[in-house]
Parts: sequence; C-alpha cells; structure tokens
Amino acid sequence: MGVMFRKRQKFGPLILNFTEHGFSSWSIRIGRWSWNSRSRAHRVDLPGPLSWKQNKSRRRDRVEHR
Repeated sequence: MGVMFRKRQKFGPLILNFTEHGFSSWSIRIGRWSWNSRSRAHRVDLPGPLSWKQNKSRRRDRVEHR
C-alpha cells in the first residue's frame, strides 16, 4: 500500500476533507457528535477509547423506478 495524501481544513464546526484528487467530503462536529457527508454516518464519542456509530446505507436512500 502506498502513501496517501489527506488534508483537513477546519472552519469552526465544519471540516472539509481533501485527497490528492481534490475535495472528497465534508463533516460537521458539534461537541461529541459528528456527521460525515461521504459515509452518511452519525458518530458519538463516548468516555475513554469508545465511540458509537450509526451507518446510513446509501442503497436505502436511492429510489428505484422500474
């Protein structure tokens, strides 16, 4: 596996994520709660090394027309 370029820019609670190809996603963090636009996951930091994550499946978000 090679070396990957990743950069984050923070503007208050808004975080912009960049890769070598440019903009990749954005996140918002308020206190212990955060949400990411790419994974559509809610995350809550718990005491110690623990965290709770709820994934949002992209398949459910799509509407299929046949």
